[in-house]
Amino acid sequence: MTPAAPAVPAPRIAAAPISWGVCEVPGWGHQMAAARVLAEMRELGVAATEFGPDGFLPAGPAERSALLGAYGLRPVGGFVPLVLHDPGRDPIPDLERALDSFGDPGATVVLAAATGLDGYDGRPDLDAENWAALLRNLGRAAARAEARGHRATLHPHVGTVVERSAEVDRVLDGSDVPLCLDTGHLLIGGTDPLALARSAADRIAHVHLKDVDAALAAKVRAGETTYTAAVRDGVYRPLGRGDVDVAGIVGALEGAGYGGWYVLEQDTVLTDEPAPGAGPCAGVRESLAFLAALGGGPGEEGAP
Repeated sequence: MTPAAPAVPAPRIAAAPISWGVCEVPGWGHQMAAARVLAEMRELGVAATEFGPDGFLPAGPAERSALLGAYGLRPVGGFVPLVLHDPGRDPIPDLERALDSFGDPGATVVLAAATGLDGYDGRPDLDAENWAALLRNLGRAAARAEARGHRATLHPHVGTVVERSAEVDRVLDGSDVPLCLDTGHLLIGGTDPLALARSAADRIAHVHLKDVDAALAAKVRAGETTYTAAVRDGVYRPLGRGDVDVAGIVGALEGAGYGGWYVLEQDTVLTDEPAPGAGPCAGVRESLAFLAALGGGPGEEGAP
């Protein structure tokens, strides 16, 4: 399905700075300034945004909220990578520091089970002790976020210790922490995101929508190319131009009563500053048009 023209997005659709190449990974690529990224979100009619990496927005919650408000954007929460699998490392102090910037209650804490390495091109294999620590710390992190008024979700993510189908299943079976359904990372890791949306809708509390070139994703899964190289080569496509059944996923979630955010995330790597009116915003605009054209898509009620 290819939408014919852009339209104003529904109020439950948010954006994320990574779609503009803004990433926490050292050396990822050219980093655009917040002023331009937020202005382009506003021009596209996006309702809200995730926070992006440390340093992208002000650290102080009042200053952060004021800046987003100046661009007409609501905060939906942010991505927090934590080392959860190391029995000798307590992740809660790192979580507390991240939550200090979140501000008012109600944001989603998008946890990633980080490896402790830079980037997402390598990861360790976990033993039973590591898995026990991961599940225990995941529960602790979720409880701490809840105590501060926020909801934690686990984001299965390429290059973390929860990437592959068996690992996603182990988290679902071994914890009660909700998931962030990232349609791209799940597919690259070997999970069918539509099947997961249908089978575990009651565990999904946040959604990252990506479309994916399945052939390039298969090369990442097979170890024939790195994740970073695949992103640079265009593994993520505007919605409707890849191999993810985005319409089916949205339909399955809405049919199951999902009421949370749909965050547009087409990770990209930039080499330099795009010309005015050009660059990543074109892909975001195309994705917004695709979602606006979906029958029975995200509703018009505001997200919680």
